[in-house]
Amino acid sequence: MAIDREGGTVAFMTLKRRKTSVVRQVPIPAALIEELARVFDLREREQDARLRGVRLWRWSRSSAWRWVKVVMKRAGLAGSAAMPRGLRHTFGVAAFQAVPPHIVQRWLGHASLRTTGIYGDVSGREEYLFAERIWESW
Repeated sequence: MAIDREGGTVAFMTLKRRKTSVVRQVPIPAALIEELARVFDLREREQDARLRGVRLWRWSRSSAWRWVKVVMKRAGLAGSAAMPRGLRHTFGVAAFQAVPPHIVQRWLGHASLRTTGIYGDVSGREEYLFAERIWESW
């Protein structure tokens, strides 16, 4: 993973396509970039050639999964939403409501826009938010 402070993005290798080394860039808020810069001392890492290529954390997928479970429990979340896939799905639905589908496709690393369309197939609260956004624009 790499953080581009000036560009406002985080770049990471797609896990499903590890052998082909596909890297995705996802924009993140400036406040989050600044917090990451503070916590991981990114300014020093950018200036020191020895630290530039060193991972910010050396977690395996299973370690990351354990941390996600701890954070979700502390947040009071449970069930299918309280796992990495649930986080990804929540992000996809929220992004689908805010930006054009082809951008969501790029952020999620989908080869097909049809796959991305799953995040637009919502009901309940999410469907209401879609409708509300349309009515507000008139």
